[in-house]
Amino acid sequence: MKIEKIETFAVPPRWLFCRIQTDQGIVGWGEPVVEGRAEVVRAAVDVLAEYLIGEDPLRIEHHWQVLTRGGFYRGGPILSSAVAGLDQALWDIAGQHYNAPVHALLGGPVRDRVRVYSWVGGDEPDQVADAVAAQVAAGMTAVKMNASGRMSPLPTAGEVAAIVARLAAVREVLGPDRDVALDFHGRATAAAARRILPELAPLHPLFVEEPVLPEHAHLLHDIVTCSPVPIATGERLYNRTDFVEPLRAGVAVVQPDLSHAGGISEVRRIAAAAETHGALLAPHCPLGPIALAASLQIACATPNFLIQEHSIGIHYNAGADLLDYVADPEPLRILHGHIRAPQGPGLGVTIDEAAVRRADRAGHAWRNPVWRHDDGSFAEW
Repeated sequence: MKIEKIETFAVPPRWLFCRIQTDQGIVGWGEPVVEGRAEVVRAAVDVLAEYLIGEDPLRIEHHWQVLTRGGFYRGGPILSSAVAGLDQALWDIAGQHYNAPVHALLGGPVRDRVRVYSWVGGDEPDQVADAVAAQVAAGMTAVKMNASGRMSPLPTAGEVAAIVARLAAVREVLGPDRDVALDFHGRATAAAARRILPELAPLHPLFVEEPVLPEHAHLLHDIVTCSPVPIATGERLYNRTDFVEPLRAGVAVVQPDLSHAGGISEVRRIAAAAETHGALLAPHCPLGPIALAASLQIACATPNFLIQEHSIGIHYNAGADLLDYVADPEPLRILHGHIRAPQGPGLGVTIDEAAVRRADRAGHAWRNPVWRHDDGSFAEW
């Protein structure tokens, strides 16, 4: 079997899909994208495709090594995201070739269903109690929300009180037996995080995500030490070596993204590294159906998996949603806060190719917001 064609598709709201076609008629799908930089990743996929055309798609690990290490300059979100989508598609082909879900090729499932959480509140969270109540009514057992909108470098007492009050309102709706995670989105300084985290502990968040920017990983040890709340990070880390310092710092949860951190091949290694440090895996995934399907395969085969993010109904999905590009939504159906372990071959989802090609004709040019503080200076989004 040989790879004969690789295509990419920019589909709303902000995603990029890739399609790998073989000479035996097997087609694999992947999702290589950096949100807000889809066009750049598309160009990177085109360059990497030069190597893959004519190759045996089943040599996944060999191809991963060549794609990530074959150039003198390595790493970074663009390259690792391009590789991630191609890697997903190759695993999809392998599963179809062997007529097995990818998790069977990774050693078999360690769980029958995958716990998921839903997003509430948007970029600048408001009226979260009502949104959480709707998720509880839908059967969800966990939600996640941003801690705040733009945050002062050293937040005032009022800003801290607003974060705590927002979380308290959500906890009141959830009760003691459901979970809420809080995403700082890198908006806090280390000093701000140390000020805020102890105030949140009585409300028992599942974890606090990205309390500081990824480039401040050297500060994580002090934050972990001062925080009674479990610390999570990793959506902006792109390979296993990026996770060394956070794991040594004692983070409780790692959050690599299957569309950014080298795909299935690399995330399974990151999960194993986390396991050796007593940390749990909660893959980042505010993306499309292929990224979610790949994440579910990892979740099923990973002993130290905690919970899975999904983007169904997320605030970014204006004009299109995750299920718009699948021929059958059943494999991604959420029931009682869980998705059943995928049973179909490959990634376990059938992409509606006609819908994807139509959407690509419209394309998208999604960009993340650029925020400013009241004095006009740049603020982290």
